[in-house]
Amino acid sequence: MNASVLVTPEALRDSLAGERPPLVLDCRARLESADRGRQLWQQAHIPGSYHLDMDRDLSTPPGEGGRHPLPTQEAFTATIQRFGIQPLRPIVVYDDRGGQLAAARAWWMLACWAAHPDVRVLDGGLPAWQEMEGDLVSGEPGAMSASEWQPAFDDTVRVPVERLLQEGGQLLDARGEARFRGEEEPIDPVAGHIPGALCRPSHANLEADGRFKSPEKLAEELPRAERVTAYCGSGISACHDVLAYAVAGLPLPRLYAGSWSEWIRDPSRPIATGDA
Repeated sequence: MNASVLVTPEALRDSLAGERPPLVLDCRARLESADRGRQLWQQAHIPGSYHLDMDRDLSTPPGEGGRHPLPTQEAFTATIQRFGIQPLRPIVVYDDRGGQLAAARAWWMLACWAAHPDVRVLDGGLPAWQEMEGDLVSGEPGAMSASEWQPAFDDTVRVPVERLLQEGGQLLDARGEARFRGEEEPIDPVAGHIPGALCRPSHANLEADGRFKSPEKLAEELPRAERVTAYCGSGISACHDVLAYAVAGLPLPRLYAGSWSEWIRDPSRPIATGDA
């Protein structure tokens, strides 16, 4: 993969006016309120976009699998069909915070796990669209037409906790440096990181304007190893690191979806603090 996994606001605007417009999915979410993302979408969104909900569509309820466990293949297939997703229609995903963290989760689930051939992330997200003075509309769009697509899921792109340390390779932690070192932990009950991990905060993948760094710059910065596995707090910002590898045209890391919020549920699992 390379920079084609991103789309500029200008290119999206042109494609929406074309004969084969993409399906646009608004992935806005707020950790403090499960309903806030959908409310923001209803107030103002890119024309024709539908809201893909982090808690209802891209996760299952918190539990032993962490704070944002992946849905089952069957559940996500039902979501895919409900949104009318099928492999012949391109998809663009976007959100408005953190350099597209929620959109990166949607991209990973659709492009990497469900193997949809054409999923792109709006580079810079909604702020970049607004900076271009792109149109925004409110309210609900027309009803979605369901599809019958049955994705061929690729479970090799993810790794369960039982195999995480057994298989070796390099772990990559997408959380901020202070959380990685264990100096603070605003969300989970235990601070620190998985032993052997390197810290690659998701924000390090971006320029100051919130858009992704160039493929060349990312290729210089991103850690390389025979096997890289990305994780974070709950499997969302780790997808941003995977996306950065895709932008750079490098082999993609696997995702440890349960991430830190699953790892710490078993007190027998080791924990490290400080720098790697």
